[in-house]
Amino acid sequence: MKGIVVYCSSSSSVPSVYLEAAREMGALIARSGYALVSGGGYRGLMAETIEGAIGAGGTATGVLPHFMLERGWAHPGLTECIDTPSMHARKETMARNACAAIALPGGIGTLDELCEMMTWHQLGIFEGPVVIVNTDGFFDPLIDMFDRMMEQGFMRGGIIPARIVSTPSEAISVIREAVEHGA
Repeated sequence: MKGIVVYCSSSSSVPSVYLEAAREMGALIARSGYALVSGGGYRGLMAETIEGAIGAGGTATGVLPHFMLERGWAHPGLTECIDTPSMHARKETMARNACAAIALPGGIGTLDELCEMMTWHQLGIFEGPVVIVNTDGFFDPLIDMFDRMMEQGFMRGGIIPARIVSTPSEAISVIREAVEHGA
């Protein structure tokens, strides 16, 4: 089964609109026949995506560095839990197990993962689509920054190496088109 990696916040102290969109994202991934691959955390948007996928009859693979497992940070409902030696190995493993990547709202960790996947996509290391779900305009300031990078010549090609959508259902549509039809 093809996996879709979802990068998102482990914080639960966020507006409910983000938590609801994360649960919907997990459910849509499962209903679309994909496996969820995530950071595997037991809180926040990470937990919501896992619970959405499992609740819709799907699978959820969590990828956690050993130190996080030792601290008990893994979601108890994971279908599979992959133990990695480092944060870098975690990101590599998540990408290797996915045909597409989605970024939901999150903090600096999410931003790190998103930017690395966009870089890998631009370099041809990761060939699947990278999709930013701009729930409630969360990523608007980042999108403005990407536009500035292009205007100032810091980003090649004149396009952001990610698709930007507003809803989880749009993200799945973009991924289906790209993965199943090579668009």
